[in-house]
Amino acid sequence: MSISTSKLSVIGAGSVGTALAYAAMIRGSAKIVALQDLNEAKVEAEVLDLAHGTQFMQSSSIIGGASQDVTADSDVVVITAGAKQNPGQTRLDLAAKNVSILESMLPGLVERSPNAVFILVTNPVDVLTYVATKITGLPSGRVFGSGTVLDSSRLRWLLGQRLGVSARSVHSMIIGEHGDSEFAMWSTATVGQIPLHDIMTPEGAPFTPAQLDEIEHEVRSAAYKIIEGKGATNYAIGVSGARIVEAVLGNQKAVLPVSSPLHGIDGASDVALSVPSIVGSTGVERALPLSLNDAEAARLTSSIEALRQTIKVVGY
Repeated sequence: MSISTSKLSVIGAGSVGTALAYAAMIRGSAKIVALQDLNEAKVEAEVLDLAHGTQFMQSSSIIGGASQDVTADSDVVVITAGAKQNPGQTRLDLAAKNVSILESMLPGLVERSPNAVFILVTNPVDVLTYVATKITGLPSGRVFGSGTVLDSSRLRWLLGQRLGVSARSVHSMIIGEHGDSEFAMWSTATVGQIPLHDIMTPEGAPFTPAQLDEIEHEVRSAAYKIIEGKGATNYAIGVSGARIVEAVLGNQKAVLPVSSPLHGIDGASDVALSVPSIVGSTGVERALPLSLNDAEAARLTSSIEALRQTIKVVGY
């Protein structure tokens, strides 16, 4: 598998799916991008709009349609289709409705692309990732979710803004549920190679616990704020999704906080959640060992329990 000969299929031509296809074409994440949606008029219009800019993009072609046949022989399938999150609605509230959508679409997608890696972006992504592994029966790691990749990007951006440094130089991740129980791994966060707790803010003092709590809260509530203002989050998750696709198609062995049952946490094989994981051509290869302090370990346990309860509610 290589990016130069690869095919990426994006399921769902809504705000997230189209943003992801757009980002993938601009970045050259795959050779061919296919967009599939049951709304034929919408998907054909989106494909035409994207195709008109092909000469200015890295990817060579965009195809699409209402039939799953357009996805045949994909190397990566990204699922963005599903009921969207409304203002005031938690990601977990979406679970039952989107599980039924997955049950109807996944068998046909796997049949058409039996060797593909499947990436879930639809919320609640951890619950749907776990359910998708059960529906598809594919080998461990071949089905995983976008998890907290975007949340971690939000965290790095916020810290960079507060410190006056590039987000690329901030190294910290959000882990756990992609949702209200997620949390930052503050104990191992660094800026450059300097521990975050030793970094001085522009005010001349280290971050206080209250300031870190405020930043973490801002990360957790970011999606709600954006949804309230414009109805959906799409650009940042679109480019985050394209980045994850590149890790697979380029066999990059990139360390990303994606959601998978392969998280390596004892006693939690019945949930998918995000921890730093190695992503390559077979999907999630393995999780890295976690280094958490006692408070973080307790929060991870709470996050696991929240996900476990929702998975039970939806019948898996």
